[in-house]
Amino acid sequence: MPEYKQFPLADTAEGLTEAEIIDWKVKPGDEVAVNQVVVEIETAKAAVELPIPWAGVVTELLVEPGQTVEVGTPILTVDVDPHGTASPSVNGSAPAEAASNEAAGEEEMKPLVGYGSKASSAKRRPRKQAAGSPKPTAESPEPAEAVRAVQVVRPRQAPEDVPGTAPAAYVPLAKPPVRKLAKELGVDLRTVTGSADGGIITREDVRRAAEGVTATETASAAPAVSAPGGSYDPASRERRVPIRGVRKATAQAMVNSAYTAPHVTEFLTVDVTPMMELRDKLRRTPEFADVKLTPLVFAAKAVCLAAKRTPDVNAVWDESAGEIVYKDYVHLGIAAATPRGLVVPKVRDADAKSLVELARAIGELTTTARDGRTPPEDMLNGTFTITNVGVFGVDTGTPIINPGESAILALGAIRDMPWVVDGELAVRKVMQLSLSFDHRVIDGQQGSQFLADVGALLADPAVAITY
Repeated sequence: MPEYKQFPLADTAEGLTEAEIIDWKVKPGDEVAVNQVVVEIETAKAAVELPIPWAGVVTELLVEPGQTVEVGTPILTVDVDPHGTASPSVNGSAPAEAASNEAAGEEEMKPLVGYGSKASSAKRRPRKQAAGSPKPTAESPEPAEAVRAVQVVRPRQAPEDVPGTAPAAYVPLAKPPVRKLAKELGVDLRTVTGSADGGIITREDVRRAAEGVTATETASAAPAVSAPGGSYDPASRERRVPIRGVRKATAQAMVNSAYTAPHVTEFLTVDVTPMMELRDKLRRTPEFADVKLTPLVFAAKAVCLAAKRTPDVNAVWDESAGEIVYKDYVHLGIAAATPRGLVVPKVRDADAKSLVELARAIGELTTTARDGRTPPEDMLNGTFTITNVGVFGVDTGTPIINPGESAILALGAIRDMPWVVDGELAVRKVMQLSLSFDHRVIDGQQGSQFLADVGALLADPAVAITY
């Protein structure tokens, strides 16, 4: 007989608690193979494709695209024995031998593509069991405990199938603060219809349920229509877009940084004509023929060289340990604007790369980021960041430091400007640099010295041989 398994939303080795379903790669009735990609999700950092750990036939998609669900929530049901070839069961339970073999098979299963570079050793807090749902067993572990954890189930019963009741397998879509409010007001979320985009339950939905007011009654007073990326209210001529994914994570990180680290920003205007001349020369060499050589690449090299003379800019303040941690490597973050918001993927060990290696790495990194395909592990553990606001025609700015780092450099637009050279006025290529740094780690002298070194390397790349 058929054997159904539910595929839970996996923690993609980022320590995240939720993700948005972007696009299903399969539909009910499709046959799937082991490690076949079945869904694309968006986490707070990037878009990730998830493969399924077993073969079978898809019987049900439990979550609609656009919905945000918690890690461990079942999102897909698969019949792993569509041809009835499994050993017969007794009273609905598989024989002990079959169960043992299945457990052994799962134990030997390799990590799946898309779940991160390696398994996390950190233990997650056990999730609370929903009322009426079966307790996890050795054969059916709690989904949040491991990436490969699965639950053997029967086909899910929709809420409307049983009047006045909600099935245990039905998982309401609501954020933790909303769940807390529902608990305080004594509202069963399984009986509430979400009014937000994707059917997500909001605080107002819970309050209306507690007061006995339906979402339909509220909507009739001020009708809103669905709009791309949110809902549009014709009466107010406003479009509301849920804050989630990359935008939500970026906002929280910037607020935390701005109100935690005492920011100082310094500015420097630099004649980069020699750098641009060197760039033109290198472009004509075979080594750089197929490489995109941008001012950002030269700035990245300058940052790595200058950081060796001022290691404080590559250190971090560890409040919990009461220490300043100095890094003997530079994991260089490159801020990239994407359709999903600002992301900062890292070039690992940038200080150990040559100029051509840096150019290739930055080119691949930015292209992948704009396509929304940056692996989650490439978004973590940066030590210094560069943001190139000059590509938007902006001269300068006061960038906010990324959490976990102590400094960030902004590159302005390169413009033809009057400049004094050897006592005479000339038209030169000029760029403004701005450096924001954490004054707990970096004093004014250190920050100024680092910024001056970067400027000197861009004004005259030959200075690099003295470092």
